Amino acid sequence: MFSKILIANRGEIAVRIVKTCRRMGIATVQVYSEADAGSLAVEMADEAVLIGPAPANQSYLLADRIVEAVRQTGAEAVHPGFGFLSENAGFARRLRDEGIVFIGPHPEAIEAMGDKISSKKLAAEAGVSTVPGHMGLIETTEEAVRIANEIGYPIMIKASAGGGGKGIRVAHSDADMAEGFAAVKAEALGAFGDDRVFLEKFIIDPRHIEIQVLGDKHGNVVHLFERECSIQRRNQKVIEEAPSPLLDEATRAAMGAQAVALAKAVNYDSAGTVEFVAGQDRSFFFLEMNTRLQVEHPVTELITGVDLVEQMIRSAWGDKLAFQQKDLAINGWAIESRIYAEDPYRGFLPSIGRLVRYETAEEGPHPDGYTVRNDSGVREGDEISMFYDPMIAKLCAWGPTRDAAIDGMARALEDTHLQGVGHNVPFLAAVMDQPRFRSGQISTSYIKDEFPDGFHGLAPDRRQTDILIAAAAAMNEVLTELSGDPSHRTDWIVLIGALSGHGEAHGVTLGYDDDEALTLELAGEDRALQLSDIDWRPGQAQFRATLDGEPFTAEVARVADGFVIRHRAARARVRVLAPAVAALYARLPEKVAADTSKLIQSPMPGLVVAIPVAVGQEVKTGETVAIIEAMKMQNILKAERDGVVKAVSAKAGDPVAADDVLVEFA
Repeated sequence: MFSKILIANRGEIAVRIVKTCRRMGIATVQVYSEADAGSLAVEMADEAVLIGPAPANQSYLLADRIVEAVRQTGAEAVHPGFGFLSENAGFARRLRDEGIVFIGPHPEAIEAMGDKISSKKLAAEAGVSTVPGHMGLIETTEEAVRIANEIGYPIMIKASAGGGGKGIRVAHSDADMAEGFAAVKAEALGAFGDDRVFLEKFIIDPRHIEIQVLGDKHGNVVHLFERECSIQRRNQKVIEEAPSPLLDEATRAAMGAQAVALAKAVNYDSAGTVEFVAGQDRSFFFLEMNTRLQVEHPVTELITGVDLVEQMIRSAWGDKLAFQQKDLAINGWAIESRIYAEDPYRGFLPSIGRLVRYETAEEGPHPDGYTVRNDSGVREGDEISMFYDPMIAKLCAWGPTRDAAIDGMARALEDTHLQGVGHNVPFLAAVMDQPRFRSGQISTSYIKDEFPDGFHGLAPDRRQTDILIAAAAAMNEVLTELSGDPSHRTDWIVLIGALSGHGEAHGVTLGYDDDEALTLELAGEDRALQLSDIDWRPGQAQFRATLDGEPFTAEVARVADGFVIRHRAARARVRVLAPAVAALYARLPEKVAADTSKLIQSPMPGLVVAIPVAVGQEVKTGETVAIIEAMKMQNILKAERDGVVKAVSAKAGDPVAADDVLVEFA
């Protein structure tokens, strides 16, 4: 077996590889950019080598630097993780020529399957069902529009060398095609150095299902069942699960057989993923093959017990697969939530900055029957950089059933606390609580369908309202006692809702039972709440307790005259007031938000690519007024109404912060 492996990646996947190598007794070398000098991966690896400045094209994407680091450290093999050079056939071939083992498929397989155009042709030849489309290269916008009309809208515009949700647009008209084609080519060139684009029919109400395959250098290939990856935003996966709630045994076997056939057609000899688009009727069509480890591989590991990183290493060493297809079985259900540094309340826009606080759910089996796994590459105090993908962690929950896995994930999200950057934990929690998600009736349009106006949180249900009342009352009791309040008041009004105090008013009477649990009698409701096992003191950002026998965790923050409390996707300002004070609050006027309708503001920190308007120019609704690049993605800002440009406050190449004014209308 290898004695030393170099990891040509960063973040959580680098940490993930180090963990498996440690268990296998293999030393590790971590390459890093200047931005990652103090990273967790660098800290965990046995050796570390600086390979360049922060931008990936000056560090992680430079094969020469990787090879130099291998020579410098005496590593025998390179694990590329995912992204960066993981699907670069030229890099794999370069390592082979240099006598360095590439822990992944051989370069010919990467070349054949990594190009989305040639892979579809190979898939068809291997008997794999494919989506109708145009697989030839398209050079001009006019040609793209003509072909789109031949296929019929809607059309998916995809970069041939794309991945990670980048270089993809859906066009519903000639205008969409003209704009989207140019945008995809630009994104593809910037992210992958390859601006080739192809078109394929967009399947209505589709599901995204992928099959994990694993091969060795002796001609053996197996599949490790499927993953459902339909919960996506901007073609980027957000929540994945294994197995899929859609598939029956016959469809699972058919998809697995096709995936294995395709892998065998290119003598595949590592871990890889065959992706399919599936209809709600269980029809399925080949999308692409990812010739690398997938971000979402942990859910497959959780239901099969197979360490895919270990299997990649063993295959690269030349070992035969230690199991056959008949030896593999699905055990339970697993769900993965991708925790991103992004603000769901601002259209999921990227957020950068320092992780001031980062508390995670305890990993391992929990008494309630679920198991938690958290793959993360950052720690409290680390910075989320604008140079790389904004993922903070992949939080996974396993349970014996799908419902148990969902319940476990919801609790694990409750126990996750982040401060310093915007994050999508409230949104992920909302999905876990959505009846449609729990039913399994999902599609790739789920987020757009369920949150058509964006994400603004969810209204608290009855139990969450009880949590808000009980947590606020309990914290108020602690603070009142610390302040030496002599009144010993037991009757309070709990206001939940608007900042001005015009929210819901709940009268409560507090007391303690024989077990010192806090009891709260709710006025006019003929019921009482019992709050026990309280774990909170002033300054803590999480309030843990058991309400009526069921444990919960809420995120809490003290504000001037009360608290802001979030439980999953329900967030509210909560005040605990004496009845006379509560009556005065009801008289306060509503606060009117500032009018920003004439401003085009940067929705995120990033770089200005273009401001294609000038002072005095008349602009129509829907016209592009600014293009901002952040996290390797180009974001097109459009006018929301007709108007005349009064001022332009930025130019191409300028760095901008969130909410910076770019264009002002008269």
